[in-house]
Amino acid sequence: MYTALGLQKKLRSREASVTVVDPQPHMTYQPFLPEAAAGSIEPRHVVVPLRRVLKRCHVLTGRVTKIDHAAKTATVEALDGHIEEVGYDTLVVALGSVARTLPIPGLPERGIAFKTIGEAIYLRNHVLSRLDLASTTDDPELRRRLLTFVVIGGGYAGIEALAELEDMARYATRYYDTLDQKDMRWVLVEAAGRVMPEVRPSLGVYTVKQLEERGIECFLDTRVKSMEDGHVVLDDGTEFDAETIIWTAGVKANPVLANTDLPLDQRGRVLCTAAMQVQGVDNAWAAGDNAAVPDLSKTDEDPAATCSPSAQHAVRQAKQLSKNIVRVLRGGKPRVYTHKYAGSVASLGLYKGVADVYGVKARGFVAWGMHRAYHVSRMPTFNRKVRVAFDWLGAWLFKREVVSLGQINNPKAEFDRVTRG
Repeated sequence: MYTALGLQKKLRSREASVTVVDPQPHMTYQPFLPEAAAGSIEPRHVVVPLRRVLKRCHVLTGRVTKIDHAAKTATVEALDGHIEEVGYDTLVVALGSVARTLPIPGLPERGIAFKTIGEAIYLRNHVLSRLDLASTTDDPELRRRLLTFVVIGGGYAGIEALAELEDMARYATRYYDTLDQKDMRWVLVEAAGRVMPEVRPSLGVYTVKQLEERGIECFLDTRVKSMEDGHVVLDDGTEFDAETIIWTAGVKANPVLANTDLPLDQRGRVLCTAAMQVQGVDNAWAAGDNAAVPDLSKTDEDPAATCSPSAQHAVRQAKQLSKNIVRVLRGGKPRVYTHKYAGSVASLGLYKGVADVYGVKARGFVAWGMHRAYHVSRMPTFNRKVRVAFDWLGAWLFKREVVSLGQINNPKAEFDRVTRG
């Protein structure tokens, strides 16, 4: 979206035609998914409608299933199921990433990913509905299972999802006469020996301590062996039942890339130059999570270093990419993508966070404020920046909303019950 936005601003009238193909009619700002799931931000405000902002582009809602760059065509499956071939002169591959899965028994059936706005809304309703169910049952085993929540993966997505959802659920228990905060069990499982490798180790240690002080169990250097029927088995011998299992154990490049004639690295990403041109291929570019773009800030230490899959890189690359494409179209030369590492910020729930920005580390309320300030500044469009800010103001004045709208998962259930008598 950012690349197309830059192109429509820089290209002259009739100089080129820009077509954007995406299975969703919007772009999701993923760093705000945890707050959307926790009720601090309205879910609609963390997505940007493509047709509204890309007024000079053609937006095609469909899924790319194949790219034949030699023939300059992309195969697109439209929403109604029909297949069409879309021709092009210049290709930009920005397919992003998908959840990385492992062959763990029960994962496909029990795991809930955290990559889309739909999954964020589902998780919010799911967690609150578990509280509703637990408050009405007399079965202690079922109650314990309903109130056990597991997050697998200690990267940014996992830590923020865990912290925000636990914060929301703990706040919600005040409205239940039969529930107490101590009735809930929240568990983090991470295969590595630390969480959030993007920040300095001391902040990772601080994050774990903060989570443990809130009663969250943190299993580091631990792997999940099985989760069949919600029965979680860890490789250290720990076993328990959980009704909610959230999977955030990393990402991988979109598997559609395997169905292209573009050069890929060992991780399935498109091989690119530092200017984001696809290596050895004319008129093809790539950026974001699906692109192996050399990280020039680290090449002195590691010549093979590539940019990490993060929103920070994706947004910056897209802006540089649109400029490079225009330069090449007009006979110029592209410029390499360089960046100065700004740092990292993470929310640990309302008024809590960690930050490591330009070598300065912060914790608690200050870090939480830095997290919000940074991400609202990066949120696309002034419209969405204002809406997010007003959501925060409303949540501060009137407290967060903790109502479950689980009916949206099966909206016809009540009507079907009535019509069947």
